[in-house]
Amino acid sequence: MTGPVEVRRVRLGVVLLCHARLDVAAHMARIWVQGGARVAIHVDAKASARSVARMQVELSDLPGIVWSRRHTCDWGRFSLVRATQDAARLLLDSFSDVTHVYLASGACLPLRPVRDLTAFLAQDPDRDHIESVSALDVGWTVGGLNEERFTLFYPLDWRRRRWLFDRLTDWQRRLGIRRRLPKGLTPHLGAQWWCLTVTTLRAILDDPRRAEFDRYFRMVWIPDESYFQTLARRHATRIESHSLTLAKFDHDGRPYQLYDDHALMLEESRCFVARKVWPEAAHLLAHFPRPAGARPDLSAPQPQRIERLINRTVRRRLLGRPGLYMQSRFPRKDAENGKTSAPYAMFQGLSDIFPGFEGWLSAQVDADVHGHLLGPETVEFGGRPQIGPGAISSSTLIRDRDPHGFLTALIRITTRMQVFQFSPRDNQALNWFIATDPNAHIHVVTGAWMLPLLRSDMPFDDIRRVTALLQRAEIAQMDVLNSVWVKARVHVHELSDFLARPQEMLFQSLAQLPRLADAPTDMPQMRDLHGLPELLRRLRNSGLRPRMFGDGLPMPDIPLPERTAAE
Repeated sequence: MTGPVEVRRVRLGVVLLCHARLDVAAHMARIWVQGGARVAIHVDAKASARSVARMQVELSDLPGIVWSRRHTCDWGRFSLVRATQDAARLLLDSFSDVTHVYLASGACLPLRPVRDLTAFLAQDPDRDHIESVSALDVGWTVGGLNEERFTLFYPLDWRRRRWLFDRLTDWQRRLGIRRRLPKGLTPHLGAQWWCLTVTTLRAILDDPRRAEFDRYFRMVWIPDESYFQTLARRHATRIESHSLTLAKFDHDGRPYQLYDDHALMLEESRCFVARKVWPEAAHLLAHFPRPAGARPDLSAPQPQRIERLINRTVRRRLLGRPGLYMQSRFPRKDAENGKTSAPYAMFQGLSDIFPGFEGWLSAQVDADVHGHLLGPETVEFGGRPQIGPGAISSSTLIRDRDPHGFLTALIRITTRMQVFQFSPRDNQALNWFIATDPNAHIHVVTGAWMLPLLRSDMPFDDIRRVTALLQRAEIAQMDVLNSVWVKARVHVHELSDFLARPQEMLFQSLAQLPRLADAPTDMPQMRDLHGLPELLRRLRNSGLRPRMFGDGLPMPDIPLPERTAAE
């Protein structure tokens, strides 16, 4: 929306805090001055005299710039407030026509013409724009200390002496030390970047109790986010508790960096100023501020969309993509936004009941069907290649070094669903991982691992030993699948129940998988089950109690393979 500017004149003054890349800061100062603003520049005393002199020469052709006394500034310390105070005082003393003061840094890029900002302020010239939220209500601070930053002493630099900082904080908590707030002050927090009316700013700088307030805030943690925010509540009459500068922070509390590919989002945000611009973002620096129109644009900033995008980006950086492990962000227990990237299915016992189950299943479902991916001898990719999808090796040695990474990489490598076979014979390291994965579909027929032993040539003593080992592994797995922490979709049937209704249960297990339109409806060939009750009886009489099989094993009336029938 555009419209005429209010008759009441507004003259913008800018306090520009600079510490690095003074060439970029000089560019920002030029934008402000050419837009009609007065500028007071503070350069961190840690910057070299040569770079400061070069900046002064670069800006020597511009009127309306003054240079503030330099302070050595440290993040989180009162020196930043002191630098702001001195620059603001110099600005007010040097330019009597200034009506509003905007605090910015050398990395703050004006996105819209300065004239638009001036016209926007002229609509309500008595309003102060400063984020100021009660410390009791703040929930965004990194590391907490919403209230304690005001009630404890912080004489140390957090970045350079972090261990001592933490020890001192803990020591004060243990001793019950609590600072007394100056009478009449209610602590408030907010973004460092504000735009205050000269009336409010002079009242803060000329407050009769300023020396008392300054002494108190010298020991406050990060006072640049609380000093003006608190004192504005003491002196201002009309506060818009929102900064006019777009500034977002990551999960570590560092400013979010803006690059060339953010140009479109920044333009759509309609914000006046954005922080923090990457010094090498040549496109941003050339693209903004946008050219002024025939009349000032009075539309309010609309940062909500870009803030949502940045928040999602920060969350993605913190939690990562589901199922994507990388060197820079290795998974941490209970700190992930997902275990795997897509649904997958695990069938246990069916390949023991139906020897050709893998091939039959491939004809039934629209998915990549594998054999025993976690088998003891090799990784049985579908078709049995030496190198599987995504150049994943079939070596068990490589797989077992990082089974979680193996499975998640396989699932992520393609858009097709991954389906594989499992058994108590296989590597059991992923039992908890799969059971607690909402993407997992688990179909189990307990006791089916016994069937291949029926036609083995192993001596009975070896069969008994193997049975004990496999049964113990499956019981441990069932304890996992019966846990209250399970998030996978689990379907468990005992062997006897499955054999009583094999066709019904088999096709029920496929109900949640993507089926092929022309999938056959015939059953796969079942293994010869004759002799199973007798084998279980011999095991029981040998002192081994067979479990997980169910009661009264039926002999299903299903055609056997031709070889078995001939026998």
